[in-house]
Amino acid sequence: MLATRIVTALVLGSTVTVAVLFLPTIAAAPLLGILWLLGSWEWAGLALWPQTARVAYAVLFALLMLGSLSVSPPPGASNILLAVTVLVWLIAFYAILTFPRPTGAAMVSISGLLLVLPSWVLLTYIHASAPLGPELSLTVLALVWAADVGAFVMGHWIGRHKLAPQISPGKTWEGVGGGVLLAVLVAVLIRALFGFALQWLMPLAIVVALVSVVGDLTVSMLKRNAGVKDSSQLLPGHGGVMDRIDGLIAAIPFFALGLKVAGVLD
Repeated sequence: MLATRIVTALVLGSTVTVAVLFLPTIAAAPLLGILWLLGSWEWAGLALWPQTARVAYAVLFALLMLGSLSVSPPPGASNILLAVTVLVWLIAFYAILTFPRPTGAAMVSISGLLLVLPSWVLLTYIHASAPLGPELSLTVLALVWAADVGAFVMGHWIGRHKLAPQISPGKTWEGVGGGVLLAVLVAVLIRALFGFALQWLMPLAIVVALVSVVGDLTVSMLKRNAGVKDSSQLLPGHGGVMDRIDGLIAAIPFFALGLKVAGVLD
């Protein structure tokens, strides 16, 4: 099982890395969008929609993705999108703190459009930003991956204190610390590779690692609400696509916000 998990992660990670670094945004965005589109289909499953409704939800998601690529956004649109997305994630964080409470299918479905879709739009926006958009895009991906791996290893090694036992019994505070630590170490490596300034990269690495936990717990909360263990079985050894991008959908908006505050993005 662990070997399968590692092989899947290596194949998926290397494919995404090549796409992000070496393809133009017009090609990278649709390729990455496949993951988000599959994630939307899984999200509809967490709303306990029947198969036909899940397909319809994914089609709606795809149309919104295409619309975001084909329409030139007005000035300040990214700021509005960021403000709305960050607000919705704060609401999701409140839902985590007040769990358990039942969440209806309509609310789960709407939250998917408000939480999942903006992360892909903002990742595309970062990627298209000259001249270091691909490097910045890979940075947020790498930081979340590092946080995920660090949390998994440290949690299994010395994890004792439960983070949110009612939502995800396997997650521990030690795992969170391991995720932050590995994200910081990866930030140092990224600084050496791309030359980014540590005065904004290091704080963002910590924020990304912490916020990715909120994304993870949000999806875990919805799985608990739906009474399922995994969002699907699309990825061998990992479960569903959403089980792999749950940290990203939360981290990307806050990473983009940090880049704007640091003056890296307009």
